[in-house]
Amino acid sequence: MGNGWTPERRARQAEAIKRWKPWERSTGPTSDEGKARASQNAFKHGLRSAEWLADQKRVNDLLRACRKRLRRVL
Repeated sequence: MGNGWTPERRARQAEAIKRWKPWERSTGPTSDEGKARASQNAFKHGLRSAEWLADQKRVNDLLRACRKRLRRVL
């Protein structure tokens, strides 16, 4: 099952892209605001940090202990 791209179609598309030269128009951010925003593209949110994971483990341990106590009482 093909994807619809015959060798002829692929060659035509390659030639069209070479004529259009879209890489000459893609400049990225030019304003200071745009550059500042783009500089944060790889910023990590911190929800997988060691501190967050340790806190999450503590909460899970407390919940596990509470469930265990409830089972003994009920």
